[in-house]
Amino acid sequence: MTVLVTGAAGFIGSHVSHALLDRGEEVLGLDNMTHYYDPKLKQGRLERLEARKGFKFVFADIGRIQALEAAVTPATEKIDRIVHLAAQAGVRYSIENPYAYVESNLVGFINVLEACRHGKVEHLVYASSSSVYGANRKLPFSVRDAVDHPVSLYAATKKANELMAHTYSHLYSLPTTGLRFFTVYGPWGRPDMALFLFTKKILAGQPIEVFNHGKHTRDFTYIDDIVEGVIRTLDRVPAGDPAFDALNPTPASSSAPYRVYNIGNHQPVELAHYIEVLETKLGRTAEKILLPLQPGDVPDTYADVEELRRDTGYSPSTPIETGIGRFVDWYRNFYKC
Repeated sequence: MTVLVTGAAGFIGSHVSHALLDRGEEVLGLDNMTHYYDPKLKQGRLERLEARKGFKFVFADIGRIQALEAAVTPATEKIDRIVHLAAQAGVRYSIENPYAYVESNLVGFINVLEACRHGKVEHLVYASSSSVYGANRKLPFSVRDAVDHPVSLYAATKKANELMAHTYSHLYSLPTTGLRFFTVYGPWGRPDMALFLFTKKILAGQPIEVFNHGKHTRDFTYIDDIVEGVIRTLDRVPAGDPAFDALNPTPASSSAPYRVYNIGNHQPVELAHYIEVLETKLGRTAEKILLPLQPGDVPDTYADVEELRRDTGYSPSTPIETGIGRFVDWYRNFYKC
């Protein structure tokens, strides 16, 4: 089949594109190569993809409906399924630049939904986020729980995406699956994420900023485990849930062809320990500046992945010692340090 991957030059998008190509799919990658972080990293990811048979690239912005529809409904080929990973990422940046999130995550998402509707796409898999759990303190986070108290605009846009997707599943029978990613890390990762920032500064002999004094926990999930979940859900086109009870509704499913899943490692790790493992892999000790929890951040994340495991057989298997080691190897090779 032919799969459109939006955000194909991004961290998760590039890995998903490689996995689809590995099993013989045709991949149409779409990206606007935003300068949110160093474009050289995105260019490096894209060059690896463009060297592969079966990959085509379209430079386009999901915020522009004409460009998106042209990519999804070309005269020469049919897009069978879409993995939508293009978005404005980052919790803290949403405090500084909220309009970027409205433009990309809301306007861009409605454009994707419209392109799916008019292009008669079989299945839309899209990125949500563990951030939607916001002020929830019940652990582990379950897709059966309400998520009505976001603590960042980024989280609010991701929750809005789930609501918008449900509307299109209900009105137009468009099968949609939302994936709530939990702290993804690994080779080719984003430079604004903690592991990348810590590695860069430790190797440069600079102090690292450790928020919440390193006491908060995250369900760190290695990129290969994330990709496995994405591919498994892409292959499972949802139908209406026969067990859905309109008198006692769950946010996880619907009478419409709609699903939401958590994708996490199901093993939260304290940030302080995460840093200790990184120090071991780098062979260096970090100088730490201990700071309080940042606005928009949450103290803990912990994914209940039972629904994803039940429906797709998903089973995360990468411990942080292995994942961090692979990242450090990639980083040293890519940056020659």
